Amino acid sequence: MIGSIAALGAGLAVLGVGLGIGKVGGQAMEAMARQPEAAGRIQTAMIIAAVFIEGAGMFGIVVSLLGLNPAA
Repeated sequence: MIGSIAALGAGLAVLGVGLGIGKVGGQAMEAMARQPEAAGRIQTAMIIAAVFIEGAGMFGIVVSLLGLNPAA
């Protein structure tokens, strides 16, 4: 039972990361299309935001998988 709950938590974390990075990427593409001269700064900000989103997702996966071991 605990394993399936941990798998659900990890899956939700991955789903959230995918949605978050997709939204950041989509909005960055729209911003670059509107202001091509700012593409470099927008791309840098997009990559930094994607890294933070990915880090939060990894944290969520680790926390959910720590639930597998009740002694931890």
